[in-house]
Amino acid sequence: MEIQARIAGFVTLGQQLMNKNNPALEEIKQRAQTENAWFLTSFIDASLDQICQQFLQETALKEWVAMYPNMSKTFTHKKIGIVMAGNIPMVGFHDLLSTLMAGHIAVVKLSSKDKVLMEYIIHSLQTIDPLWKDQIIIQDQLKNCDAYIATGSNNTSQYFEYYFGKFPHIIRKNKTSIAILEGDESAEKLGLLANDMMLYFGMGCRNVTQLWVPTGYSFEPLLDALKKYDFLLENHKYKHNYDYQLALLMMTRQFYMNTGSILLSENPSPFAAISQVHYQFYEPGKMPTVNKEAIQCVVGKAGLEFGSLQSPKLSQYADGVDTLAFLASLN
Repeated sequence: MEIQARIAGFVTLGQQLMNKNNPALEEIKQRAQTENAWFLTSFIDASLDQICQQFLQETALKEWVAMYPNMSKTFTHKKIGIVMAGNIPMVGFHDLLSTLMAGHIAVVKLSSKDKVLMEYIIHSLQTIDPLWKDQIIIQDQLKNCDAYIATGSNNTSQYFEYYFGKFPHIIRKNKTSIAILEGDESAEKLGLLANDMMLYFGMGCRNVTQLWVPTGYSFEPLLDALKKYDFLLENHKYKHNYDYQLALLMMTRQFYMNTGSILLSENPSPFAAISQVHYQFYEPGKMPTVNKEAIQCVVGKAGLEFGSLQSPKLSQYADGVDTLAFLASLN
């Protein structure tokens, strides 16, 4: 299966996933939401749209693989163990795509939180071209692989290091994103920032969980922009988190702002609980300090554009580690 055939297969997958008249896919989305209440169908649609528009376009795929001339043009027999996360819909797709495009066999441990969608994706690929059946293997335990890509928390990363550390590997830990505001952002930009903050309930590493704002910043326009996510409170899991975090803030008598569904509080930590966003003030020329290893993206001042965080391109790798270069080097 040469590289052009792999590209063609993924392009066909994108066309199928974009088909709005696909009863099987609609049924899968409903099943995924039933099994994981965090996976709203609207969020599944957002993830599918991102994958199709950014990852599964023929020109984008060709330009991407052309950046790695040492990549195998045909399939090898290297087995790559992939431990997938399940915090947002199909978050493990890029690792699967990268492994197959690099010519390797993907041995996949699916997240129990994202099993329905990823099984559908894999089955669709294997239906498009039966050769994928030998190249994608689903296993509950990853053994006898030549290299590993594992995504999890800081705690699980210690487990991954213990079991996979002696093999070539990429091990990802907790990450989050921040926004640096200047105070003159338009309503349109704040609306885009609201997406960066609250899409997928704010559970992705590319979601903004802390704001850096200038001293004297007026929060009212941002609070208004966030109100479009009031519907999150209809989700019982989210509401439970919101009620709990609100109670904590009230009991500790900490100052907070509240849209009615999202809580903002001053806190130096870039990591915030579900339903909550932290902020810090800064003076001109004097920015807060942050552990750069904990930051996935910076949006706003001197960073990425507002609204772009949940639409990464093929070469915008998690943790800044070039996954495809790593996989190509194994050849």
